[in-house]
Amino acid sequence: MVRAALAGTAATLLLGLAAPAASADTRPAAPSAASRDAAHRAAEAPENLDTLSRFFAREGAVAKAAADPRVEGGTVPVYYLSADFVAGKKGAPIARMEFLASKAVSSDGQEASLWTVRQGGAWQVVNIATGDDETHYARVGAKKAPGGTVFHEPQINAWYVLDGRDDAHARVLPLDKDAVRAVGAKGTWVAAYRERVRKAYADKLPGSSYEKSGKAGGYEEPAQGPKTDDGGPVTVASSLAGAGALVALGLSGAALVRRRGARQRG
Repeated sequence: MVRAALAGTAATLLLGLAAPAASADTRPAAPSAASRDAAHRAAEAPENLDTLSRFFAREGAVAKAAADPRVEGGTVPVYYLSADFVAGKKGAPIARMEFLASKAVSSDGQEASLWTVRQGGAWQVVNIATGDDETHYARVGAKKAPGGTVFHEPQINAWYVLDGRDDAHARVLPLDKDAVRAVGAKGTWVAAYRERVRKAYADKLPGSSYEKSGKAGGYEEPAQGPKTDDGGPVTVASSLAGAGALVALGLSGAALVRRRGARQRG
């Protein structure tokens, strides 16, 4: 299933608004080093490397036996815009961690992102997505705002970094062209960003009439996709738009596969 974007995007608020007086911490909690290590080990598990071989060979670019996938670099937390933040709940962080991501590379240079979540007391790979957006923007954000929190607004496919600790001083800075269109090249205050996403998505949150109608991306169950040549199941991920938590799979030994179109990075 191709990711469905929420209908419409809010007009960007003019920048230069005064910083808010409140000083609530807007940063989400970070995973422990032990969790990152465990997720990285899960990504490198033999069964996941085998799934990666099938993934890289899916369009005939390289033979499965020659794909020789490897996991490169560290595992990073991936944060998505929080529904509680959009809804204006007091003390809600701007984003919530949805999964941990690791970059994988094939012998012919293809790249993929492995998404790992904790299920049943263990870390498991639940999705493979083309490209390396998650680890790429983690690096870009760390350079732009050391110590900041990189997060994704999937409804418009925008990446940001939260620079600062609280509402009174933090700014939302753009990391790609989609984010620049949303908040401007210099970014915006947290309060202005909150107002923008509230206007865009508050009436589309889980439980809303919009979501119940099936129009909102990110709240549908994953659909069973095609099988690979060797019979192993490959399912296509439903959208993770907004604040939907990653859907539990209930599939033995299967990894979700999500294809991303080429994008221009800012």
